[in-house]
Parts: sequence; structure tokens; C-alpha cells
Amino acid sequence: MKTIHTIVAVTAALTLNSCGSSLAPVRKDALKPTIVTQKLPHDTDDPSIWIHPADVSKSIIVGTDKDSDGGLYAFDLQGKILKKSIPLQRPNNVDIAYGLVINGKKVDVAVTTERENNKIRVFRLPDLESIDNGGIAVFEGETMRDPMGIALYTRPSDHKIFAIVGRKEGPSGSYLWQYELSDSGNGTVIGNVVRKFGNYSGKKEIEAIAVDNESGTVYYCDEQFGIRKYKANPDENDNNEMALFGQNDFKSDHEGIAIYKKSATEGYILVSNQQANTFMVYPREGANGNPNEYPLLAEIPTSTIECDGADVTNVNLGGSFQNGLFVAMSNGRTFHYYSWDSIQQLIDAAKK
Repeated sequence: MKTIHTIVAVTAALTLNSCGSSLAPVRKDALKPTIVTQKLPHDTDDPSIWIHPADVSKSIIVGTDKDSDGGLYAFDLQGKILKKSIPLQRPNNVDIAYGLVINGKKVDVAVTTERENNKIRVFRLPDLESIDNGGIAVFEGETMRDPMGIALYTRPSDHKIFAIVGRKEGPSGSYLWQYELSDSGNGTVIGNVVRKFGNYSGKKEIEAIAVDNESGTVYYCDEQFGIRKYKANPDENDNNEMALFGQNDFKSDHEGIAIYKKSATEGYILVSNQQANTFMVYPREGANGNPNEYPLLAEIPTSTIECDGADVTNVNLGGSFQNGLFVAMSNGRTFHYYSWDSIQQLIDAAKK
């Protein structure tokens, strides 16, 4: 196997760790962001990208501000804050889905975990208005609840939308709970448990979750252990683990996951190597004819510090983002936007 080398890019500045620790240096070979967002009041954690259906220049980044007086924030493509949601008690991760049917109309939604209230919260896009009647309780009846990670799966066959939710701690085999989101009948969203699944090493926690709708699979980071893969469709009644990879590639924590789609089946899985301030890149389609084999393709150093969450799109958003945008959280209360082209160049260089 070809040795993977971290690729030298450009020098970035120092970024302040918002958790209160001393200044942490950005790596000297870190990829420089195209845009750094305005700072949030407390602690950024996870972003998700919403594509405007009529004018891509009006697309937004939705990010969490993780605090007892936090919330969801909408940013434009220049990194300017557009709006904040109602106050939320420690929103952790966020994901976006298109076309949830409410009152007979399709609505795009951002769904976030509200950790201190043991709920998930549903917001209409792009206005960030709550449509969940105060939230959907999760992990009811469990001793450990504390919802953290979330990813949304849209089933191609019927366009039903499901939330896959992780927590601070849970039993192996049923660590993740999956909820079907639907109309309550009065114009608000409810969630019903349809599945419990997911192995857990017990080493730390499961926070980062990502769904590949086209392949019908879900990936999640078992921190300090590896990246696990399962089927996303609850109706298949298959809770067998499909793959476990990245076990020897990380300095410590496996964190945010983003999936870049080059086609319906090909692309890249990017995972935050949190304490190394890099992203590890794996082939979305697998390798050697095996869709569950994931060799490391490249390690990309970025300007982010201790990144918890990331997202990516292949949509041409104009300007520097002709082939898409990659966004990642950074300590210092910001999100960093990168041109996909700059990341692709480093992946290509690592393959040579």
C-alpha cells in the first residue's frame, strides 16, 4: 500500500481555543480557509449546509452554538450571521433534510440535539422557525440520555425522513436510536422510535454521525476506537455492522464526518482527526471492489483547531466554491469555509 503523506499547503495564524485553554498553534502546513465566519457568543460545535432551491447564492450554513444559552445560527456564504433561532439549552450537533411533509407541504428542516432538555429540535428553513411544539423527547426511559450527535436519513423509496440520534453514553448494540419524523396532524413535527442499534467500544462516546442517502448507509465515530458503518433503512431489519475502519489512523478522537459526492456512488468520506487538526480521507465507494473496505487516501491539515463537526457539498455555489464547499468548526467560536478544489488538489497529490 502506498504510504500516505500529509500535504504541505499554506501557513495560517493562531486560533484561540474557546474552551478556555491556552492558544493552540495551527499547523504550519495547514490549508487556509476561504472564509472564516463571524464569531458566535459561546462555543461552535457542528455545521450543516442548506442549498437554496432557486438561487444557490442564497444558500446558508447552519451551525450550533453549544451553551445553556445557545442556539442555531444561520450564516451566509460570506460567513456573516443572518439569524439566530430561539434560545436552546446546549444544542450539540445539527443536520439538514429536504422535503418533510407538514400540512401537505414540503418543508426543509434543520434538526439539532438539545442536550440539557433531552430533546431533538426541528426548525423550518431558511427562517429557523421552530416547528416541533417545544421539542421531541429522546431516549425516554433510559438512565443516560444526553443527546449529542444527529444525522438525518431520507429514504429514497418514499421520502420519509428519519433522525439517527447518539448520546453521551449508552449500551453497545443499542447506543443509537432512530426516529421517524412526521406531521403531528396540527402542523408540528413529532418523532417515533423505529429502531435501536449500534455497537460501542466503551472508550469515550459517539457524537459524529453522517448518512449517505444514495447508498442507504450511516457512519458514526466511536471515539478513540474507529468509524462504524450500518444500513440506514430501519425497515431492512438489519443491525449488523457492515464495516469498522480508521482504527489506527487517528491521534486520539475520531470526530466530525462529511461525505463528498463525486457521483451517485463515488466520492470521499472525511473525518476529523481532532487532536491532530487534520482530516482523514477515505474512499466513499470502498476499494478493490469491496464497498466495505476503506483504506486511508490522504490526511489533510486544516486551519481548524480541535474540530468537532464538518459538512460538505458538491454543488457549485459560485465564486471560490465552483466545485463545492467544505465547512468545519474550529475552536475560537467560528466555522471555516474551504473551496473543495483546494481539498481535492491535496487528495490528488497524496495519491501520486
